[in-house]
Amino acid sequence: MAAAEEDLSEDQTLTYSESQTQMCEQPTNYRPVTEGIWPSYLRSPLARAMYEKIKEDERNRNDRHIYWYRVIKTRLPSEYQDLFLQFDQDKDTDIFLKNCQEKSDSIFSQLFHSIARPLLGLFMAQTSINGLLNRGSMFVFSKSQFEKLLRFSSYHKAENLLDLGAGDGKVTQKMSPYFNTTYVTEMSQTMVRRLQSQGYKVLGVDDWFSAGLTFDLVTCLNLLDRCDRPLTLLGQIRSVLRPATGRLLVAVVIPFKPFVEFGSRNNEPSEYIHLKGNNFEEQVEQFFRIFDQAGFDVEQFTRLPYLCEGDLKHSFYVLTDALFVLKIKELG
Repeated sequence: MAAAEEDLSEDQTLTYSESQTQMCEQPTNYRPVTEGIWPSYLRSPLARAMYEKIKEDERNRNDRHIYWYRVIKTRLPSEYQDLFLQFDQDKDTDIFLKNCQEKSDSIFSQLFHSIARPLLGLFMAQTSINGLLNRGSMFVFSKSQFEKLLRFSSYHKAENLLDLGAGDGKVTQKMSPYFNTTYVTEMSQTMVRRLQSQGYKVLGVDDWFSAGLTFDLVTCLNLLDRCDRPLTLLGQIRSVLRPATGRLLVAVVIPFKPFVEFGSRNNEPSEYIHLKGNNFEEQVEQFFRIFDQAGFDVEQFTRLPYLCEGDLKHSFYVLTDALFVLKIKELG
C-alpha cells in the first residue's frame, strides 16, 4: 500500500468517476494469487473474485489504515503546519466499512448492478445510475470529525446550511442536525428526487447564489474537480456566506484531476485550476494559494479517506481527500 510520504504515481491519478474501477489500497507486502496456482474450484472468474474479496476484507478488518490520515507536516511551510488537524479511523468509519462489506456480500444484488450499470450508462450519467440503483454512497467524514473541523459542540445550532452537489444526501444527513434549514443543489434529477424526499430545500444549480439567501456554512465536497467553472464557484460561494461568521468547507481529491460529468462534451472544465506538486503536501500548499487568491483564509485542514461503497470485486473504494475550513479574508 502506498504510504502518504510516497510521491503520487500514475495509478493514483484517478478521478471520482474512475474510482469505480480503482483497487482498494493494499499493504505494500500484498501480492495477489497468481494465475498458475489457482485450485480447480477457483478457476471460474466469479469464484476467483469472491475468494480475493474475502481475503481483502480480512486484511481490511485487521488494518486501522493509518496511511489514510498521515501528513508529513515538515513538507509544508511553517505557517501552515499548525493548521493541520489529525484524525484516525473512528467508530463511524468502522460502521461504514462494515456496511460496505455486507452490501458487497449480497451476491445477487451485485450481479444485478454489474449488468444494469453498463446498460444504463448508455443514456445516464454515473451519478444518476447510482441514485437509481441506490448504490455507491459516499463517506467523507464522521459526525465527530465534522464537529472538530467546524469547532461545533454537539448542541450547536445555526440558521442555514447549503450543501452543493449533495448527491444522495447521505453526507448531508451528518451536517443538517446542526442547522435549522438545509438547502442543497444537485445536477442529477434522480438524486434531486431523493433529496426532496428527505425534506431538504433544493435550489437551482444556476441560481442558488442569486436567491437572496445567506448561509452559515456552505459545503463544497469533492465538487471543485467536477464542475465546469471552479474559480467562479468559489467567488459565488463567497458572496453568499454570512459576514464574519460564515464558513466554507471544501473537500478535494488529491491528486487533483478535473472530470466534468454534466455540461461538458469532453469532460473538461472551461476554467482550470492549475496545480503543481508531486505529493499530497505539495498540492495542499497549492490550494492554500488558490483559496487566498479567491479571498479566503484557511482556518484548519486535514487528510481523510474518501470512501465509496463497492461491488462484487471490492467492498469499498478509496481516494485521498484534503479538507479545508475557510473563512472570508479580512480586509486590510
